[in-house]
Amino acid sequence: MTDQERIRATDQERVRATDQERIRATATDQPRHGAAEPKRRSVGRPAGSAKSSGGHSQSLVRGLTILEGLAAAPDGLALSDIAEDVDLAPSTTHRLLQALFQQGFITQDVESGLWKIDVKTFRIGNSFLEARDFVATARPFLRRLTATTGETANLGIRDDGMVVYLAQSESKQMMRMITRLGSRAPLHASGVGKALLAWMPPQEFEQIVAGRTLEGETPNTLTDVDRLREQLVEIRRQGYAVDREEHAIGLNCVAATLHDESGLPLAAISVSGPVARIDDSRLPELAALVAETAREITAKIGGKTPTEPPA
Repeated sequence: MTDQERIRATDQERVRATDQERIRATATDQPRHGAAEPKRRSVGRPAGSAKSSGGHSQSLVRGLTILEGLAAAPDGLALSDIAEDVDLAPSTTHRLLQALFQQGFITQDVESGLWKIDVKTFRIGNSFLEARDFVATARPFLRRLTATTGETANLGIRDDGMVVYLAQSESKQMMRMITRLGSRAPLHASGVGKALLAWMPPQEFEQIVAGRTLEGETPNTLTDVDRLREQLVEIRRQGYAVDREEHAIGLNCVAATLHDESGLPLAAISVSGPVARIDDSRLPELAALVAETAREITAKIGGKTPTEPPA
């Protein structure tokens, strides 16, 4: 037996007696003579979801339901709460908890008795984040943007002080915006770049602009750091960035950020086209569409759209 196994076995013995006491107390507190008592269930979980269907293993479904409930409760849950969530007797719930505990998926605070997610569950969830391909995930959304708007849709990421374009859905219009994949644009002089800057932690932003001259790509490019900071505040407030001929004369662009699981900027998408078609009257419509699409992609890749500025 390894040291880790000994520690886990010791912890299990220490909590078993306490849990048995809780089970007995819960059973004693149950309503008698058929008195009805409303059951509490987790927010967002349909009633009876813990029960088996379609031949699935009941124990597996119940165990996964327990993990879902614990994942939604970072402070932990008591045995009685978990039993109500899965609609099982405390004794049955306790056996499932012990099985998950022995496999390293959950842990229990010895003093409070609360059950919590353990590191093994985190590793499994994290494997999805490591394996995700957000560019491939985003491509159907880019094509949908082009089909809806008639304009070119792009996806770009940050590389130091530049945007690198990794994916594109090209407009079929004769006059259209075309960007070669792998091409670059300054962060401060593009819609995608400003969308990324807006949600960047302040220290990263300062590192990027420190000692760097914000070159003007066109007469409309923001070249003053203080004015850029002000615009980034507005971008966070409204949920999208606008490039009004700041990267190229004659082209306008609306962009929004894709976020990772921590709410940090992972990439940004945009819709770009000639000023004749993307004028000020059309910008609000496109902005709402691009921002909503960015939220959809963020959710699809397991990310989190933040509601507050980065710390």
